Amino acid sequence: MSYQDLAKEILSQVGGKENIQQLTHCATRLRFVLNHNAKANTDALKKTKGVVGVAEAGGQYQVIIGSDVQSVYRPLMELAGLKEDANSHAEEPHKSPLQKVLAIISGIFTPILPIITAAGMIKAVLSILVVFKIVTTKDQNYQVLNFIGDAGFYFLPVFLGGTAAKQFKTNTYLGMLMGATLLHPTFTAMVANFKETGAGIELFGIPFSPVGYSSTVIPVILGVWFMSYVERFADKISPKAIKFFSVPLITALITSIVMFSALGPIGSIIGQYLGDFFKWLETFGPWVVPTVVGIFSPFLVMTGTHYGLVSIGINNRMTLGYDTVVQPGMLASNVAQGGAALAIAFKTKDTDKKALATSAGITAVCGITEPALYGVTLQNRAAMIGTMVAGGIVGFFLGIMNARNFTGGSPGLLTIMAYVGENTFYYLYVAIAGLVMSVVLSFIITYFLYKDDEAIELTPEEVVPTEALAAPVAGKVVPLSKVEDAIFSSEMLGKGIAILPEENIVKSPVRGEIVTIFDTQHAIGLKTDDDVEVLIHIGIDTVNLKGQYFNALAKVGDRVEVGTPIMEVDFAAVKEAGYDIITPVIVTNTAAFKNVLGTDQEHATSGDLVVTIER
Repeated sequence: MSYQDLAKEILSQVGGKENIQQLTHCATRLRFVLNHNAKANTDALKKTKGVVGVAEAGGQYQVIIGSDVQSVYRPLMELAGLKEDANSHAEEPHKSPLQKVLAIISGIFTPILPIITAAGMIKAVLSILVVFKIVTTKDQNYQVLNFIGDAGFYFLPVFLGGTAAKQFKTNTYLGMLMGATLLHPTFTAMVANFKETGAGIELFGIPFSPVGYSSTVIPVILGVWFMSYVERFADKISPKAIKFFSVPLITALITSIVMFSALGPIGSIIGQYLGDFFKWLETFGPWVVPTVVGIFSPFLVMTGTHYGLVSIGINNRMTLGYDTVVQPGMLASNVAQGGAALAIAFKTKDTDKKALATSAGITAVCGITEPALYGVTLQNRAAMIGTMVAGGIVGFFLGIMNARNFTGGSPGLLTIMAYVGENTFYYLYVAIAGLVMSVVLSFIITYFLYKDDEAIELTPEEVVPTEALAAPVAGKVVPLSKVEDAIFSSEMLGKGIAILPEENIVKSPVRGEIVTIFDTQHAIGLKTDDDVEVLIHIGIDTVNLKGQYFNALAKVGDRVEVGTPIMEVDFAAVKEAGYDIITPVIVTNTAAFKNVLGTDQEHATSGDLVVTIER
């Protein structure tokens, strides 16, 4: 299939151009903001040749393509009639506050990653040249390469001004202007003069804080956010005949004054405090964050929350000159996914699976994890365990060894030179050691845990039912693979089924004890007398309701029988609030049993046996 044909197919399956509010891309993904996610045919997209996977994260509908994403993006933009800076003002679908924040962060930082990567790698090459004494810091060659590499970082407020403006739905070029004003040579000279003479900076008596804004992140984002409101105000009060010049005049002037006098200094202080915090953390417990990131990075990427970390890493490099917490942890996790995928490629007898795992493993080791994450890791418990264990161990190692990343980029083999800096190869050696350790550890763990599907198939005479789960609520039975949440559909938490409820009382599916009821009441954990651990997860993302529409009819520690009422839910209200009410019923300790089989029936009444556990 050509890129043009693939673009046509994707456009059709996401609901057509009328359903597209915004489209961007990163290194591997097409990132849609759709008017209605429900109009997208996710199942069909996943089966489309050329599509690695589909995810909904960070307020975006993401179609994973791989390294060819740009070749698909361009014809797709043409077919959809979109422009690079196009922003629709169509009604946005329901999103939680967290989803909205993550979508904004992602939209601001994703477009500038190529700039940071290019600038960073130039700086890394320059560091190598200095270490090998090919150039010196006084050499003109050094100075030229240095300002080329520095430009991407120095003018960061300009780039962020543009991307922030798109997210806040205000004029892109005025956003870039706000970034440019922060870096103007005259203001920079005034700041330098203040440091030498103490002479203040003011405009008609309004004091401007003498702060340098080169390579900063937060000040311009705050400024452009404020500008979005000023522009709307200026448009409202300006007569139609003079709007052409009055709106940009009022917007630029008011925003600049407020930014220089208040928002810029506040943003600078926030950025500095964040840098100081991570500097303190580097001294107090340098292993903490890299270890946590190393363990949980697959889930962070899957949910889009890793963009919060990306922004922290950028801020660290801008304030401290390096990052010791985000990049090292993600390096450990990324290459661990590569090692896990290569282990499956080495062991599996399935030729299609071998080809996919080999390709995904190589790209993950190089730093692009989406093919491995969605094609291998989330599909296999052994790969997930190998990735998390190796990522955590190596994250800890890189933390205690104080690994410093100086330039960013997608963490992996291809950007390993980002650890060259401060005129030493020490951090590079540490990073290489961590990379090798992570690949080897995840490979070994996954290799020994992984079993081909053929190897665990059971003949009929071997099947010995030992326990069953009843339907906790009447409704349509749905295979977990059809649940529109990767954590459940990938069987990451365990095997089972899902039910689309038709009644409001959720009952116990087993005889045993209630061991967990979440504070938000959206999930219940039970344990049978035969040590089967069961999770009932009522709805998708219903944690955001914080218990609204839920009423627990039992408590932790209660003994229950099959059919005992344990939760009352106003499913109609939950659905009206914009949440999917589908309810997964999962055996969370699936690995302890020979097999866990869901029923083939399409509908169940409360009490029907829907899951069989085989020991």
